[in-house]
Amino acid sequence: MQYTKGKVVGLYIHLSMMLLLCSFSLLTAGCGQSFYKVTEHGHQFRANDAQLIKQGMNQEDVRLTLGTPTIRSKFQNGQAYYYVSSKMRQMAFLNPKEIDRRILAVYFDELGGVKRIANYGLKDGRIFDFVARTTPAASNNEGNILSQMFKNLGNRGSVFEN
Repeated sequence: MQYTKGKVVGLYIHLSMMLLLCSFSLLTAGCGQSFYKVTEHGHQFRANDAQLIKQGMNQEDVRLTLGTPTIRSKFQNGQAYYYVSSKMRQMAFLNPKEIDRRILAVYFDELGGVKRIANYGLKDGRIFDFVARTTPAASNNEGNILSQMFKNLGNRGSVFEN
């Protein structure tokens, strides 16, 4: 069988395209999982953080157990420590986007003892306490502070930027 110059060039182009396509497929095959990266900022929660805090513990014991709180707040009948964690996802070269925020809140009574704890996050777009299984009322100071801390979730800014 004789090949003409045109057929050889066509065959060469066809093989080159197939080789290029196979090379590109192999190069992009490993990009599935590593195409984006997830980073965590703020307090790094452990599974048993909320269980380590017992009712009646003083503020110093809470700080020794969980570390320095991200935010401290005073109420008319006590004080609260908020430990904030944020999870960011960045795809390739794009700006990172906040995809989750968790707040572990420790509430103290007038004498400085732990009154209760709450583990806040978003559920169906609303602030939700995963310990008490309730949504805090927005009419009190606690609800207003939590609303402000969750307000920009998913926006470019976060509670960790100045």
